Amino acid sequence: MEELVALCKRRGFIFQSNEIYGGLQGLYDYGPLGVELKNNLKQSWWREMVFDRDDVEGLDASILTKPNVLKFSGHETTFSDPMVDCKSCNQRFRADQVPDHCKKEDLTEPRQFNLMFKTAVGPVEDKDSFAYLRPETAQNIFTNFKNVVDSTSRKVPFGIAQIGKAFRNEITPRNFIFRVREFEQMELEFFVVPGTDDEWHQAWVDARLKWWEEQGVSRDSIELYDVPEDELAHYSKATVDIMYKFPHGLEELEGIANRTDFDLGSHSKNQEELNIQAAVIENNESNARLATQNLETNEWTVPYVIEPSAGVDRGVLAILNEAYKVEELDDGKTRTVLNLKPHLSPIKAAVIPLKKNHDGLVEIASNIKKDLQKLRLGRVLLENSGNIGKSYRRHDEIGTPLCITVDFDSLEDNSVTIRDRDTMQQTRIEISKLSEYLEDLIIK
Repeated sequence: MEELVALCKRRGFIFQSNEIYGGLQGLYDYGPLGVELKNNLKQSWWREMVFDRDDVEGLDASILTKPNVLKFSGHETTFSDPMVDCKSCNQRFRADQVPDHCKKEDLTEPRQFNLMFKTAVGPVEDKDSFAYLRPETAQNIFTNFKNVVDSTSRKVPFGIAQIGKAFRNEITPRNFIFRVREFEQMELEFFVVPGTDDEWHQAWVDARLKWWEEQGVSRDSIELYDVPEDELAHYSKATVDIMYKFPHGLEELEGIANRTDFDLGSHSKNQEELNIQAAVIENNESNARLATQNLETNEWTVPYVIEPSAGVDRGVLAILNEAYKVEELDDGKTRTVLNLKPHLSPIKAAVIPLKKNHDGLVEIASNIKKDLQKLRLGRVLLENSGNIGKSYRRHDEIGTPLCITVDFDSLEDNSVTIRDRDTMQQTRIEISKLSEYLEDLIIK
């Protein structure tokens, strides 16, 4: 983990937030390369969930959340952790995460600590004028169920996908970007006919495993955890956690939950007419029936929900951990390399003139950069450093899959040398064929 943290700061992936003022625990900023990696991961998820399927719609809902939403979802009463204070070191811990150096007799009795952030809404700050910063992206998907159905004419089974920020007032943020107070989620709520939910649950577990492997997360680094009944969330019939071997240990990367009809049932009016199976809070404040109607029988049904939910930040950490390598070379030296999948790499290609500021070489390199950038595959960088060896090493370290060197022969034969990051093999290629080569590399 220390090596990853050092690499992330040195190369501009991730910085401690507010570092010049001592930092703020549990908050991180994504730098020039980190934001590209993060965006690429999100785009890959969105393509998989929305573009490549015919049964999913997208959503981007507000972060500020009306208290009623989190009241009827159960968050106000269940979204808390027991915490203890240590009288010796004067620090606060979750009751199940007390470090060994704290003696039992120095700990206070556990008390509940609400994990949701509040903020004042409107000109007058009082106990009734507030909203929550959403603790998850899921709830506004459920409250928008009827809006999406009415505007798209979708029929069950179908899903609603969303990527967005969530906020949890973690007592002890830790392990770099693994557990933080402000993070991003990639969540899909997939609505199914009751009785088909077990089959759909397994299908989504299989689909999510396949997707993580396509992002470069080895199946050998993953274990599946069927959450025992006594550990399930209050809404869950069954949950399978995709557990990843992070540098600090085996932890959850993504959860795939069968949420039954709890969520739509909780936010619906006229609950007594809907044959809801889950134990929901009586709701007399909603103005919508979040159900679908059989037009032949006029019977209303509340769909069950299968929820694959992944943390973007945890995904970034897992991908960096999988890709990070220190390799020994034939000359006895070593190189650090990020074997990122090309579609995730922050820089897709670096174009390097062999001699710094040489008019002819820089002109060719600049034109190549502009042409490749027009492909809209991601960021292409003009590296006018003049030191080819250092440029190669730098781009190995940040995961650039392809370096393109413009040399003096390029002035005569309109060809360049391309160097593969993983094999370090160099090949001569015509400039006119570069676009096709890069497309094949990134899109394959």
